[in-house]
Amino acid sequence: MGTIKIISVVFATIGMALLVVAFMSYQSTNDWLDEAMKTDGTVIAFQSSYSDGTTLYRPVIQFEDKGGNNVIFHSSTASSPPAYSKGENVTVLYPESNPNEAKIEGFFSLWGMVVIVGGIGMVFFLVGGGIIFSVKRKSNTDKWLRRNGNSIDTAFQGVILDTSLTVNGRHPFRILSQWQDPTTSEVHVFKSNSLWFDPSQFIDQKNIKVFIGWDNPKKYYMDVSFLPKYGG
Repeated sequence: MGTIKIISVVFATIGMALLVVAFMSYQSTNDWLDEAMKTDGTVIAFQSSYSDGTTLYRPVIQFEDKGGNNVIFHSSTASSPPAYSKGENVTVLYPESNPNEAKIEGFFSLWGMVVIVGGIGMVFFLVGGGIIFSVKRKSNTDKWLRRNGNSIDTAFQGVILDTSLTVNGRHPFRILSQWQDPTTSEVHVFKSNSLWFDPSQFIDQKNIKVFIGWDNPKKYYMDVSFLPKYGG
């Protein structure tokens, strides 16, 4: 399996795992809300902490549960500046069986983990899935051109290092060739797919076979089957 394909599969797998975690968190929060009771609470203090040179403030809430007991809890979220003021009234949700697990009724307090984990998971999944789709589509196009494309002999021009692509700190090599279309006199330059070794010493021919689309030379596949296989 190629390096890029491995990376794409890893990205997609991590993304899928994070999306599963986000979904489980969503289900858990929904179940928690179904059993939660609602009451009024008051911000009585703030717990401060430091992160990356910034002071974050976590509100401390006091409320009275159904049994008349005073309960104090720390919010699960912190912000800078504080999201609430001391003495401010807030809506509190808590499970009757364990009032100490109370939460402030707010979008981020309830759904913050779902949004953050789900967002990161979606990015990983889309990046990995996009690469997999692109690689698969390119592979299918290459196969179609090898079977149905117009075979032409192009003039070998040289080997370049493709610095536009970096994988694990390395750049791939690409073979360059060119061909003049006899019907239009236009010159077309072709590049091989990425090669992870320098093919220079294995090229002793002047012509390189390229398969092009019958009505579109910009759609092409360079045949490099004469090269040895890369062992990694």
